Amino acid sequence: MRILLDECVPWPMHKVLAGHDCTTAQKRGWHAVKNGELIQKADGEFDLFITCDQNIRYQQNLQGRRTAILELSTNDLRRILASSELVCLAVASIQPGEYRALSIP
Repeated sequence: MRILLDECVPWPMHKVLAGHDCTTAQKRGWHAVKNGELIQKADGEFDLFITCDQNIRYQQNLQGRRTAILELSTNDLRRILASSELVCLAVASIQPGEYRALSIP
């Protein structure tokens, strides 16, 4: 699966996603791109966009996309790594175009 990590997501999280092709908005040169345009750029090029932006679902029209969006409840790397099984299950089960919020304990 091709995964784009938002700039608010800590890069070391990609280790949790072993076996997937991960990159970041910064590595793509999209570091100054706002969320609406970033989602448009990612749509179709990536299977999944992972963000920690809690407001994205309220600020953007998320209908009609091909790229799934996974919103993590935190960007605290320690908590994300401790919940790596939850993250992997969410990534494995998310459907194209789906928006899902994942609560990280």
